[in-house]
Amino acid sequence: MIDLLSAAATAAAPPFWIQILPFVGMALIFWFLIIRPQMKRQKEHQEKVAGLKKGDRVVTAGGLVGKIVKVDEHYVDLELGQNVRVKAVKATIGEVIPPGGDAAND
Repeated sequence: MIDLLSAAATAAAPPFWIQILPFVGMALIFWFLIIRPQMKRQKEHQEKVAGLKKGDRVVTAGGLVGKIVKVDEHYVDLELGQNVRVKAVKATIGEVIPPGGDAAND
């Protein structure tokens, strides 16, 4: 009787690769739905920040709209208004406003 129970228990256990399959599936879902798109957005933002030049109109992450006066390695000087200049970290630049365009929040 005991031999039949132990034989039934060992025969009912699925192989290891079937047991790990749901975890692999979840990892793939996370990769394609969360991690990969975020990496793509981050790469696009880095390219946008690397291409900043004097005269570009930009919107910062804080919502300030200004014109780039000077570009350094890590900072940009923005002109927000007449005789109003601020220094911002390049990574905080959210969007570059195309010439002739308006900011989304204007």
